[in-house]
Amino acid sequence: MSYFPRWTLRSGGEVAPDERLPWPRMAALGVQHVVAMFGATALAPILMGFDPNTAIFFSGIGTLLFFVMTGGRLPSYLGSSFAFIAVVVTATGYAGGGPNPNIPVALGGIAAAGLLYTLIGIIVHAAGTGWIERMMPPVVTGAIVAAIGLNLAPIAVKDVSGDGFNSVIGLLTLAAVALVAVRGGNWLRPLPILVGAAVGYAAYFIGANLLGFGTPIDFSGVAAADWFGLPTFTAPVFEPAAMVLIAPVAVILVAENLGHVKGIAAMTGRNLDPLIGRAFIADGVATMISASGGGTGVTTYAENMGVMAVTRIYSTLVFVVAAGVALVLGFSPKFGALIMTLPAPVIGGLALVVFGLIAATGGRIWVLNRVDFAKARNLITAAVALTAGAGDLTLGIGGFTLGGIGTATFGAILLYHLLGSHDPEAEQVGLADSATDVPRH
Repeated sequence: MSYFPRWTLRSGGEVAPDERLPWPRMAALGVQHVVAMFGATALAPILMGFDPNTAIFFSGIGTLLFFVMTGGRLPSYLGSSFAFIAVVVTATGYAGGGPNPNIPVALGGIAAAGLLYTLIGIIVHAAGTGWIERMMPPVVTGAIVAAIGLNLAPIAVKDVSGDGFNSVIGLLTLAAVALVAVRGGNWLRPLPILVGAAVGYAAYFIGANLLGFGTPIDFSGVAAADWFGLPTFTAPVFEPAAMVLIAPVAVILVAENLGHVKGIAAMTGRNLDPLIGRAFIADGVATMISASGGGTGVTTYAENMGVMAVTRIYSTLVFVVAAGVALVLGFSPKFGALIMTLPAPVIGGLALVVFGLIAATGGRIWVLNRVDFAKARNLITAAVALTAGAGDLTLGIGGFTLGGIGTATFGAILLYHLLGSHDPEAEQVGLADSATDVPRH
């Protein structure tokens, strides 16, 4: 069997990963995948003070690398990961608004996360995924993901709070995202962030630039920027404290990517387990490459999975087209300057939804896997992780500081296994009943 598949031409219907449509349709589908990923891939770097143009450029590089390293057999797009936001903000002391002056320190930590992710991928490729599923069962994975969303909540709330005009714009943006996500139909539903950003941006422009209710959007940077040019590259600086704080995010990326591969396998009806290790390695290497030049950590994207679910077109060649479009956008400083004019309340409205969805995704993991919270082991693990994440529990360990995401991640894993019991009934002590005031029978 050749390393890459021989893509069979189809005229319509469901298209498998090793099939393709005529090239004009493939090109259109590739652009659609760029649109689907764009909102989140541009928003994540803005929330960390990174250059979104550079992040989009490296998302294209990462997607091409993923395509090659998985042999063109796993349809996925790599975009900016939201899992890095909280730890990057903590490690750099970023206060929000404008460029982050400590990006090099964050890049060193992101590179460390990519290296750890790659090493995990190598082990998975050799030994399979069973050990990961035992180390991080659904109760642990859900708790960690939910803790990330809760840890990020103050960032979103800050941008929407304040004067009445900003609050109205933030809430209008939130409402637009919600309406598109719920009632947008098959074509708009995968694009709630993009549509919400456009609605909020237009409303802010009318209210601020035309009616004078707020600080006008300044387009001077857009006018001065060139249409074509190199992205803004930044070299990483490796500070041990930041590396220890950010590297554990690799654990989140593992759980996220594993779920995505399993989801794609269910959609395509194919066994993709042999590719999971290679997918981890590709994502880890792509994250290191992105961090080496000023980009964010990357991960497979649920938004693009949504597009595949709607269109039933899983051809991996679509993502080659999408990566090419992302690279072209990355070479346009004017495009990047336009993104940077996104008003703070619009960003806050988008963040309220996105960060809330991250937290809710943790609950979804519990529901889909039927996690039993009548067992005290599960209840305590989740409770401690959520509180540590939401309260940003910070621990000093030697010369290092472990922030809320790190304490929630390691705390959930360690606590779950420390509370392990060989007697399932012993886990069902009266804590769950007393906490909910439900009498035992």
